Amino acid sequence: MKYRSLGQTGEKVSALGLGCMGMSFAYGASDDTQSIATLEKALDLGINFWDTADMYGNGANEVLLSKVLEKHRDKVFLATKFGFRYKEDNLNPQNSLESYIDGSPEWIKVAVENSLKRLNTDVIDLYYAHRIDPNIPVEDTIGAMADLVKQGKVRYLGLSEASAETIRKAHAIHPIAAVQHEYSLLTRELEDTHFQTIRELGISLVPYSPLSRGLITNTLDVSSLDESDFRRQLPRYQGDNWKNNQSLAQAFSDFAQSKNATAAQLALAWILAQGDDIIPIPGTRKIERLVENAGAVDLDLTAADLAEIDAIIARYPNMGARYNAQQLAAVNH
Repeated sequence: MKYRSLGQTGEKVSALGLGCMGMSFAYGASDDTQSIATLEKALDLGINFWDTADMYGNGANEVLLSKVLEKHRDKVFLATKFGFRYKEDNLNPQNSLESYIDGSPEWIKVAVENSLKRLNTDVIDLYYAHRIDPNIPVEDTIGAMADLVKQGKVRYLGLSEASAETIRKAHAIHPIAAVQHEYSLLTRELEDTHFQTIRELGISLVPYSPLSRGLITNTLDVSSLDESDFRRQLPRYQGDNWKNNQSLAQAFSDFAQSKNATAAQLALAWILAQGDDIIPIPGTRKIERLVENAGAVDLDLTAADLAEIDAIIARYPNMGARYNAQQLAAVNH
């Protein structure tokens, strides 16, 4: 595994992190035994940057990670998030639509203690605001998060799906180490809206869904997805968008094969090639996919390769929005 610097913290983390959400949330039924084996294999591969959140399975994902962290806490750079709260009458932790955003200082104090307890750790390495609460000044949210740093409960601060303007406001209150945002071959708006800001401020970008929720891997069959799978809600997996994206994924996979790589490896290598300050966190709950993804760090792309990838994507423009309207309303505040 190769390693990259996280913002201006001086910390070195694996160039590919591990998104743990799908082990407990959003993508249908999972197997904790299989997930734990995958987490342990990640350590064997040197993948030390793990990402979770308190809302993934309503805390279940943090509890799952704690079972491995108990013996290996010193080997993991641990990131978790707060901000989403489930409505009192929502008893289904897989239903993210029955939630709301709370970035209040009062909730932050409660949320961090809950996460520390579930993770069975004394400190969280990187603590993100999962979404920006439009009803709370970001200065108040960051001020409360900064207090956690002073108290030794959190080491570094991050933001997820925040606008460039909000990132600047937050960074003025306390240094922001990382910004998490969806970024992939199919989701590139950040290049126009965020790159200049985060690079000026020395903040790392941590792309989630770098494989477009599996779409770019050319291995996905929508009809086989679990009925509770989050992707069934998304425009990219519906109607004409899905037809477009199947053709796109096939063309991209064909090019990957010409490079003696899988589509997943090529997509991740493309992200890594966009800058040393970018640390993607592909998620998986299967060891074979984890090993496959890790191979991306050794795939070097030429300028001609990057140009061909851009050309392939340009041929299939009707890919659809990354979220539905309700979900999009919660981002970029």
